[in-house]
Amino acid sequence: MAIIQCGEVRFPGVEAIVFDKDGTLADSQSFLRNLGQKRARLIDAQIPGVQDPLLMAFGLDGSNLNPAGLLAVGTRLENETAAAAYVAETGRGWVESLTLVRSAFLEADRVLKRKADSTPLFPGVVALLRSLAAAGVKVGILSADTTVNVQDFVARYELESLVQLKMGIDLGPPKPDPTLFSQACAALEVTPESTLMVGDSVADLAMARAAGAAGAIGATWGWTQAASLKQADVLIHNLAEIQIDA
Repeated sequence: MAIIQCGEVRFPGVEAIVFDKDGTLADSQSFLRNLGQKRARLIDAQIPGVQDPLLMAFGLDGSNLNPAGLLAVGTRLENETAAAAYVAETGRGWVESLTLVRSAFLEADRVLKRKADSTPLFPGVVALLRSLAAAGVKVGILSADTTVNVQDFVARYELESLVQLKMGIDLGPPKPDPTLFSQACAALEVTPESTLMVGDSVADLAMARAAGAAGAIGATWGWTQAASLKQADVLIHNLAEIQIDA
């Protein structure tokens, strides 16, 4: 166990830390903005007039991406469902709407290619993970992204020896369902009470609190427009603020 210190806030008895990915470990803002715009354009090419409402639904306003918006914190399934609802409003059937949206999302994936290449590590990630490993603190990633993308991100930046859990949300409940955090802790063979959550969204922090986590640390550096993270036990402005006292 270790003591984790963030400014004046101390978290004793920590066995593991679970990190969000996009906006916390990975600089994903530019990629997600391009992804949302591409998805909206591809759908609008088939259903003229839906591009602007789709962009708003995704949380895109011009070049600004809402860090609390659907694209930033929602799962792929949630994004597909929301987009299909706008298509269905044009009078198309639900199955047809979902099929059209999923096809457009797949085409956007093909155009933008490998996400990991376009979502680099924030400064300090590797140094912090190495320090946690040296202190015997386990590390997990729990992301609203797909598990495949989480695994590819870890592989792309050669973090396999430093990250014990690579968990996305594929078909299960989305954040802030506390079941996700409990499952992550079980996979790491630790309890929520000995595990910290580090994330950049209200969903991350609410999930951790509901699961009985040792603490919820709010990350503020991931987005041009800052998110409101009132549920955090402490806010940090860079990863170097997480200090370890084994």
